[in-house]
Amino acid sequence: MNFWDHNFSGTGYKYGTAPNAFIAAEAQRLAPRSRVLVPGDGEGRNGVWLAQQGHEVTAVDYSSVGLDKARSLAAQRGVQLLTELADLTEWQVPVQPFDALVLVFVHLPAAIRTQVHQRLLKALKPGALVLIEAFTPKQLHLSSGGPKDVAMLYTLDLLRADFAADARELTGLECETVLDEGPGHQGLAHVVRVVWQKC
Repeated sequence: MNFWDHNFSGTGYKYGTAPNAFIAAEAQRLAPRSRVLVPGDGEGRNGVWLAQQGHEVTAVDYSSVGLDKARSLAAQRGVQLLTELADLTEWQVPVQPFDALVLVFVHLPAAIRTQVHQRLLKALKPGALVLIEAFTPKQLHLSSGGPKDVAMLYTLDLLRADFAADARELTGLECETVLDEGPGHQGLAHVVRVVWQKC
């Protein structure tokens, strides 16, 4: 059993079933019935919520346990969620591009981060939106979640280095917030939040 299968193996939802607050606030930018790619969606809280808003959502995750729970949540909410079990370093970019990319606390090792981000960008059509929330290095001193390896935490400049050459920044900031996302994310946190539009 891999780390994420173990993480999601409990009876409840590790990060709750409500959407990430930043995504919920920024989703109004999406055109109606957008095709949305949600890598690292885990147990499906963000993908299912986006599907409830009328979007066509594809959730990609490395955890079969998480995806099973995501499909169960989608069924409970009466929406369709397309799922793919894949390692993002090997995920195949589909022929039909997406209208948006949503990345919520998807923290990757430095050795593969840029490669994966560039692959995800290739899956988007020109004009597509990119919405990201991630923990910054200041999160190391806080207990509300996230990796305990500074090399897997992101700054605005780091994300700009991965995305900005191919995208126009609409919003970008590092800030404190208070998380209330199931038992896995509770309390004061330090995050980076960005919205870009692919060129």
